[in-house]
Amino acid sequence: MALARRPDLVFMDVEMPGWNGVRTTTELLRVLPEVRILVLTMFDLDEYVAGAMQAGAHGFLLKTADARELIAAVHACAAGEAVLTPGVLTRVAAHFVSSHAGAPRPGLDRLTEREREVLALMCQGLSNSEIAGRLVVELATVKSHVAHILQKLPARDRLQAVVHAYRSGLV
Repeated sequence: MALARRPDLVFMDVEMPGWNGVRTTTELLRVLPEVRILVLTMFDLDEYVAGAMQAGAHGFLLKTADARELIAAVHACAAGEAVLTPGVLTRVAAHFVSSHAGAPRPGLDRLTEREREVLALMCQGLSNSEIAGRLVVELATVKSHVAHILQKLPARDRLQAVVHAYRSGLV
């Protein structure tokens, strides 16, 4: 069905009849690499998060999320951002930090005070839109700060930036 319809975004459940969501994500991205996949599940298990992310999912959200969170996640995922439910983001960052203890890392001294503030809000799991609302700035301003943060740390994506913040003691 995805090959015929060419969706921009797919909601994927981890537990499905036949194939599981991780295997389906892997296969779907093999044939449609441009599609964004947002895992939406009842299961807040680390092995599901790890499997989904390793398979190439762009986000992981619990079905207990309210409508506002779901809509924000869809917009963020469609815009190319990685989306993790806040509790999962905290666990992933903590695991990554502990498994990379002692690894060399550049400091946060290259970030401006506002960029540090944006990074701290990213660590709370806030989307760009939520950060813009919290700081009372335009969405484009937040996107610019996030881009500068990723360049300066350096970090490939928001998750790496959050991990860096934890490892560096910002959070």
